[in-house]
Amino acid sequence: MSTAEKTEPAQADQGQTAGKQSASVRVVLFALMIAMLLAMLDNMIVGTAMPTIVGELGGLEHLSWVVTAYTLATAASTPIWGKLGDMYGRKGVFLSSIVVFLIGSALSGAAQDMGQLIGFRAVQGLGAGGLMVGVMAIIGDLIPPRERGKYQGMMAGVMAVAMIGGPLVGGTITDHLGWRWSFYINLPLGAVALAMVTAVLHLPKKRAQARIDYIGAALLTIGITSLVLMTTWGGTEYDWASPQIIGLGAGAVVALVLFVLVERKVAEPVLPLHIFRNGNFSLVTLIGFLVGFVMFGSMTFLPLFQQTVQGASATNSGLLLLPMLLAMMVVSLFAGRITTTTGKYKIFVVVGGGLITVGLALLSLMDVGTTRFTSGLYMAVLGAGMGFLMQTTMLIAQNSVEMKDMGVGSSSATLFRTIGGSFGVAVFGAIFTQQVTDTMSQRLGAAGGKLPSGGAAQLDPKGLAQLPPVVKDAYLHAVSAGTHHVFLWGALISVIGFAAAWFLKEIPLRGGPARPVAEQNEAAPAPVAEPV
Repeated sequence: MSTAEKTEPAQADQGQTAGKQSASVRVVLFALMIAMLLAMLDNMIVGTAMPTIVGELGGLEHLSWVVTAYTLATAASTPIWGKLGDMYGRKGVFLSSIVVFLIGSALSGAAQDMGQLIGFRAVQGLGAGGLMVGVMAIIGDLIPPRERGKYQGMMAGVMAVAMIGGPLVGGTITDHLGWRWSFYINLPLGAVALAMVTAVLHLPKKRAQARIDYIGAALLTIGITSLVLMTTWGGTEYDWASPQIIGLGAGAVVALVLFVLVERKVAEPVLPLHIFRNGNFSLVTLIGFLVGFVMFGSMTFLPLFQQTVQGASATNSGLLLLPMLLAMMVVSLFAGRITTTTGKYKIFVVVGGGLITVGLALLSLMDVGTTRFTSGLYMAVLGAGMGFLMQTTMLIAQNSVEMKDMGVGSSSATLFRTIGGSFGVAVFGAIFTQQVTDTMSQRLGAAGGKLPSGGAAQLDPKGLAQLPPVVKDAYLHAVSAGTHHVFLWGALISVIGFAAAWFLKEIPLRGGPARPVAEQNEAAPAPVAEPV
């Protein structure tokens, strides 16, 4: 029998095996995407239901804590979930995070007062921290970076569905089923994800001999909590120069310095500092922080501009984000396919950084006369930049760490993006409020400058219609000026990320395309993903 005749059956068997594994991976990914949707969709749905919740439970003065408790618990638990997955096995830890999230959801839906709701939202946030990092780390285990581009469109699609569908689903559920179902809706979705992950995900079990780094975990939690509270409360609950905000900032610095000292000595650090010695990992972490900074800041003020200046309803403002979200999804799919085919990725980070800068600069040109079509084009440019960066930065981060550190690598990238978003919303919020106040003062005198602090900066379309024409016109120009400065500063900050992208090194991605059988017999096999 000739060599060709021997090779053909082998290649056929190899193709069938690859096809079965690919199909199995898709099933696992479907389950993971449901879990990812749970974490992303929850805040969108709950945000729509909040007015109704306050109307029934009361406690308006504690309203912000419903969101803050969830955000704090998510951010603080993210690196811990990632480390636990590295130490004890990804599957069991991920399933535990789903269970914690579902328990928090059920309890939140059954809350009888605002205090209970805040506490139960914190439980829910603890689970959510494990959902996001678990999805990313498991994908990192199963799919080599070189092959991951095939699935990037799926992840971008989940994000688009959450951002667009969240407000629509939240409004519908609240109106027809009651606000409690905005939490209970997680239970059937979570049960499906739980059952599918249990049945189809097969990963090697681990059992670490070292003890959990409890001191490091506690210090990191204190540091992250202080940072998030500082950026959440600064300029809103307390003045930036107040003792409370200064104290939180000092507490964050002390906790994080002690955390670094502890991590250098323990046997199994919760966040190994050696991963930051990799130049690509450090650079892509910085880029991720800046992407979170400008992205979450922009996503906060775009709907405000649309509802106030362009007169869109809350529901329609979500639909008006479609150009940005669709551009992000399409470009992410395109970049992923090209990365899988060529193994090249640096160009996408550079182009993405440039497009985000241009997109934010274009959005800064919007004023009271900007049409929805024009703003849609500007948003599409920003969305294209996000599409090039969102999944590519995570891919580079995971390719820059060893397989044993996949969890902490994924959680670090997620954490810095989350903290960047928290800083972005706080900084842009301060810029926006100051500009609205200044513009109102210029147009209406000293009395106009007091309006934002009295609630004018958050006027909905109905409240806006009740203002006298002169005040309404001044307010529209004030919001327009505020968003102009937000997006202009966003563009300037994003230049840092664009510059950092040029210093990335194009290190080959793990898991290149399969070689011919004859070549495989002559050389050692390339690393493969863990079995599904």
